[in-house]
Amino acid sequence: MNGENLRPLEEGVVREFGDTGERVNLSYGAYLHLDQLLSAQHPVSRPVHHDELLFIVQHQTSELWLKLVLHELRAVRDRLRANELRPALKSLARVKHIQRQLTDQWSVLATLTPSEYAEFRRFLGTSSGFQSYQYRAVEFILGNKNREMIEIFDHDPAARELLETLLAEPTVYDEFLRYLHRCDHAVPQRLLERDVTQPHVFTPELVPVFRHIYEHSREFWEAYETCEELVDLEENFQLWRFRHLKTVERTIGTARGTGGSSGVGFLRKALDLTFFPELYAVRTEIHAP
Repeated sequence: MNGENLRPLEEGVVREFGDTGERVNLSYGAYLHLDQLLSAQHPVSRPVHHDELLFIVQHQTSELWLKLVLHELRAVRDRLRANELRPALKSLARVKHIQRQLTDQWSVLATLTPSEYAEFRRFLGTSSGFQSYQYRAVEFILGNKNREMIEIFDHDPAARELLETLLAEPTVYDEFLRYLHRCDHAVPQRLLERDVTQPHVFTPELVPVFRHIYEHSREFWEAYETCEELVDLEENFQLWRFRHLKTVERTIGTARGTGGSSGVGFLRKALDLTFFPELYAVRTEIHAP
């Protein structure tokens, strides 16, 4: 046991960074641009409230995770289009872990009490998580498309361009159904030719396709596994929505949101939205007498 409670620095540990004359040593901080990242928190309350930093970091880290979710979901979509199901499943598994991280984060923000939040909430003005364009982008690529939402981002050309692009592109579910069609599953033609700028809506004719896959899972194992991964994805998304709702409720009750929404009432309506309704409906069919 080290009586000095000290771990000596090993001889091989790099101590010099930047241009050493022989080579350029890249530091951890330089690689991650920590100077920019850690200086991007700018409280607006006056005097600055202690808990505002928690509020900012909570939302900034969420945006970083959403950036990665969108990156992975775009890869899933591309790989499904290329019939590369195994890599698509790997990315879906990664997204599921990120979703758990995002959901657990609400526990940190829930330590902010109503009275503490009230001391700096008025300084936020009309800014609101409702205006997260990356969250809307994730909704769009999963199928909850809503052209009206894009109007909120008229002030931000880059955000509007991203959402307009995703609005016009097939969703993850669209590409999965097209993959099933290429594998000779009887996906209704009207789904293959649908207007992808519209949200996906429940299509009863698709349920027998999934029932066939579930009842012959050994024969169609990869398709079967993808179905279950997508159900996991939607369930995780709904759990995130629910935790969001409950965190807001415990913090501001039924007060209106800073962005003008009805607050908890508006968030509760999101729980009725679904990405893959037929994958839930097929469960009833499988267990029907």
